[in-house]
Amino acid sequence: MAEGTSGTTVSVHRCRFVDYTPSAITALAFPPLPLPSIKGKENAATPQRPPFGNLVVGRANGSIELCEWTGSPEQHQSAQAWVVKKTLSGPYPSKVDSLALTIRYPDDLSEDQVPTLQALRLFSAGGGSDLAEWDIQSGCIRRTVASQGGSIWSVSPNPSSTLLALGCEDGSIRILSLENDSLIHLRRLDRVKCRILSLAWGPPVPRSSSQINTNDGDSSDDDGDDWSDSWIVAGCSDSCLRKWDMTSGRVLERMGTDKLKGEKTLVWTVGVLGDGTIISGDSLGMVKFWDPRTGTQLQSFQGHGADVLCLTISPEGTVIYTSGVDQKVVQYSAIKTSPPKEGSSLLSRPTSRWVQLTSRRLHSHDVRALAMWPPYSPLPPSHRRVFPSNISPILASGGLDMSIVLTPASLPTSTMKSKIINPLNTSTATTFEDSYHRRVAYSSGTFGRSGVCIAKSARLVLAMRETGISIWRILKAKAPVSQNVDGMDIDDGPAEKVEPTKEGGFERVLDMELNVHSNIVTGAISSNGRWVAVSDWYETKLFKLETLNNGDLKPKRIRNLTSVLQSQIQNSPPSTGASGFTFTPDSTKLIVATAISAHILILDLSSEADTPRVLRKFDQHRTQNATVGRVTKGRKQTSEDVEMEAGSEQDGESGSESEEDEAERKTCTVTRMATSSDGQWLATTDDQSRTHIFNLDAIQYECVLPSFPHPVHALAFDPSDPSILVLGLANNTIQVYDVESRQFPPWSYNLTHSLPQRFTQLHDSLIGVTFDSSTSSTTPNPQDPKPPSVSRRVALFWGSTWICKVQLDAEVGYSGFDKKRRRDGKKKFFHKEQNKKKGSSKEGDQPQNFKMITQYRPMLLVDFLAPGELVVVERPLVDVLAKLPPAFFKPKYGAT
Repeated sequence: MAEGTSGTTVSVHRCRFVDYTPSAITALAFPPLPLPSIKGKENAATPQRPPFGNLVVGRANGSIELCEWTGSPEQHQSAQAWVVKKTLSGPYPSKVDSLALTIRYPDDLSEDQVPTLQALRLFSAGGGSDLAEWDIQSGCIRRTVASQGGSIWSVSPNPSSTLLALGCEDGSIRILSLENDSLIHLRRLDRVKCRILSLAWGPPVPRSSSQINTNDGDSSDDDGDDWSDSWIVAGCSDSCLRKWDMTSGRVLERMGTDKLKGEKTLVWTVGVLGDGTIISGDSLGMVKFWDPRTGTQLQSFQGHGADVLCLTISPEGTVIYTSGVDQKVVQYSAIKTSPPKEGSSLLSRPTSRWVQLTSRRLHSHDVRALAMWPPYSPLPPSHRRVFPSNISPILASGGLDMSIVLTPASLPTSTMKSKIINPLNTSTATTFEDSYHRRVAYSSGTFGRSGVCIAKSARLVLAMRETGISIWRILKAKAPVSQNVDGMDIDDGPAEKVEPTKEGGFERVLDMELNVHSNIVTGAISSNGRWVAVSDWYETKLFKLETLNNGDLKPKRIRNLTSVLQSQIQNSPPSTGASGFTFTPDSTKLIVATAISAHILILDLSSEADTPRVLRKFDQHRTQNATVGRVTKGRKQTSEDVEMEAGSEQDGESGSESEEDEAERKTCTVTRMATSSDGQWLATTDDQSRTHIFNLDAIQYECVLPSFPHPVHALAFDPSDPSILVLGLANNTIQVYDVESRQFPPWSYNLTHSLPQRFTQLHDSLIGVTFDSSTSSTTPNPQDPKPPSVSRRVALFWGSTWICKVQLDAEVGYSGFDKKRRRDGKKKFFHKEQNKKKGSSKEGDQPQNFKMITQYRPMLLVDFLAPGELVVVERPLVDVLAKLPPAFFKPKYGAT
């Protein structure tokens, strides 16, 4: 057989029985930009593109996802766009109705600096009377404050990140102070007899030069003090908008909207432009523009057939996007008009008016949230931000159909001046009307990982949901369908799509609902099917499974586990929750990564008394200086340099395990773990992109890997060589590391430095990697032209919509990427002629690596159940949407 092909076939279990349903998206938020300094405005520099900020996603189950841009600061494009870096597991039961991001210390950032997650404060409200502030680092709620006015309907921070406004059930607006990292009630504005459904702050007012110089020219004067808040506008439940003065706290203007059949109109969303123009969207589907000085209506559009639930403003403030129940996203643009004639009314608008440009239906159900990057700041026209016109802004939208949709949204006028870069790399078109949108694939687990795992020896599939788990058994078929994985020509047979039988298919053997404090974070099942570990953010539960006569499983909880874990982390926050689990292949050890304290605990499960015993605790993920001088970009260093760095980190092992002050610890979250097939090695990685290696035979710390620019999304050891660790990063790049020799193997350089662009530019980020022990074997093949000492390291990388077979130690090629199969004719003849010119008598002599299949989607798990037996767990979007309520539909032509 020709080099690069082995003719291996596998039996594919195409499983669609996992009834996982993602949670609806209810809120989206981008971080704000610091306000510019008034004193430095005269010498404004050339506009620069701000780096892409983090995207925060709030869901109906109370969880919040923190998404990170996968492109490098030097790049304008990233095919993967935003991927989930961290998940904040919400209390159960709860929901997220409103999100707000503010800058913790605005004076520490320049006006062009995008705040990082560490520099931000995150607030959420879920329909109750409490506002929650999240500790982004530890992943739990930092503090809560009561609104003192009933249920919170809306939350809005002021442009300078010093105040937070709450719209309450009792008709009052509560103002909270955020200065110096505080959260205290400051004042209450005049109360009205209706609910405050939406809020927006007016443009900040720059102080006069005489006020700025009152400090006798003190150069340390805070830039945030250069601005003061003038007024705030609210959308109410009584068919009105109201404008409050921030100095007196009284209502300045009352703006009435249309009514239908005597019913009150609900103003669900409001926005304010830099010139003070107010935009509103209401329950009649109307989008209105208001004059802030007189409170009169300027323009009105019947843009939607049902409630307008959200709106967002373009970075320059010249375009408005609205959406709601009718699933449409409508674009409004300001166009210049001729100046008013002499002698005309003073109330006439001088130079512009708004027009409805276009609309697109990007979602199948209600749209609940819109956000845009770069974010808009309602600054006065004299201080308006200017962004580069050659890079398209990105519009993010989300709703009941559970997926984020990203759409390039540049202005048609900007495309006439120069070529516009599409940051999503989806198409050359970048205008909102013509560009291709991108639907971000959903994952079933936290931190962007899979929420499904398998027990190989017991042939069990474990799936997690918000408050429970389900376990299925995959039955052995009498004649399994074998498919050719080498060419990725996997045709799904009907064997795994029929109802469960005793000759093949599946059967549900356990279904558990757990008493949890928050949504479930992680879970795992041992290979022999005897142990199941499940955890929320605050408590770990371990169950021992017993097989009954009818084949079902009976769980027995190990109740002393909590006290065992608590004794090891007594100096940490009182939580025994875990962010990750993994069992050793022999099912005798459980490795626990604690959620808040980031300890790595090795538990022995081999005792007959069913009492777990902690063998050792590791604190490497809690050290402060784990990444100092170790961030690599592209990995240019040699293998000798890596070995020296790993050894130097190991020398500090004793210090990391000693008793240290908790104030000097670095809070992080361990996101992924993997053990080698022989049970000797353990690899763990956290949200700070740090990867540590442990030796489970000696129960000791081994080394640390160089920190890569992006988080690790896939982690696995090669079963043919258990010391080879394969890492997949969020931007679809691959790294290979030999943990025994502590270096990057020389044979992996060609792979990691010359990945095909078609692989790295896949829109869906990779989720996992798995190996088939039947193909990753060191057994020599008589027909194999390779030396017997060289093993075939074949890995399957997979994302939500693709599977890619990669031979790690082969030449890089991408012959399997063609979207259409090659037909007999000119293409085939051309390739044969090229092979003859190169001296090859066979077509297969050319590099044939990176072979792709895209017929399964969306996938929750791809893993080998046994040698030559692959499990593909799918959850088609149509099946998920079928369980949702019917979408809004209004007949257009007929009465029926």
